[in-house]
Amino acid sequence: FIKSRSKPQTGLPKLVQGNKPWDGGNLILSTDEREFLLEKYPHIDKLIKKYIGSFEFINNKVRYCLWLKDVSPNEYRNIPEIMDRLEKVAEVRRTTKTVAVQAQAQTPMLFSQIRQPEADYILVPETSSANRRYVPMGFMSNDVIASNSTLVATNMTLYHFGVLTSNVHMAWMRTVCGRLKSDYRYSPAVYNNFPWPSPTNDQKEKIRKTAQAILNARALYTDSNLADLYDPLTMPTELLKAHKANNRAVMHAYGFSIKMSEADCVAELMRMYQKLTKEK
Repeated sequence: FIKSRSKPQTGLPKLVQGNKPWDGGNLILSTDEREFLLEKYPHIDKLIKKYIGSFEFINNKVRYCLWLKDVSPNEYRNIPEIMDRLEKVAEVRRTTKTVAVQAQAQTPMLFSQIRQPEADYILVPETSSANRRYVPMGFMSNDVIASNSTLVATNMTLYHFGVLTSNVHMAWMRTVCGRLKSDYRYSPAVYNNFPWPSPTNDQKEKIRKTAQAILNARALYTDSNLADLYDPLTMPTELLKAHKANNRAVMHAYGFSIKMSEADCVAELMRMYQKLTKEK
């Protein structure tokens, strides 16, 4: 049985859920709402950040949020539209049944749960279509606020990205993840229990290069979103080739044959998992 673990293997970056607003939608802004506020109050541009969830990330949609963490009250207290939103946030929290959130009615300017990375981070969508061979992941600027429908980790390198986006990790994910209807539901437990390889320096460098090639292939299609790029029927040839090369590099790091079936791959990962848990 795969257990729920709060931490990954020693030395690996921690993957956590993004920021949870619990605001009744009042800290979140559409593009039109942002433009309306900035037209009246141009100086508050720094108080409004891009806000990204799984849907926005995969479909290249844009939303914004009021991000007032560490902001002096005098910068927004005299703006009626913001104060009205904060009053509504406070009311939503006061009337909820969750006691801890009721207390947060006293700080309506802040998200209920703040886990925004202080550095650039990798983003993993919590929900992704089961039709995709790969769960799209990507690197994000820490100036973009991640929602609680995403999972985030700092200190992730191209090597980590390469392993996580490989067919080896995807096989593991398909076996142990939760489901929302038929969609994949990625959780920290998928990542925390995943047995990583022990690559040589040359193998690690190869994975870095193949991981970068995936990002480069995506960049060839700036007019397409990740939903377009990772639909099995429309996945560009360059991206498919980059993923296949990355798959081979990661399987080589595990010592797996590239002819190994997904079922055999999962069976070997389970044996590695058993060994890891017994050692602890």
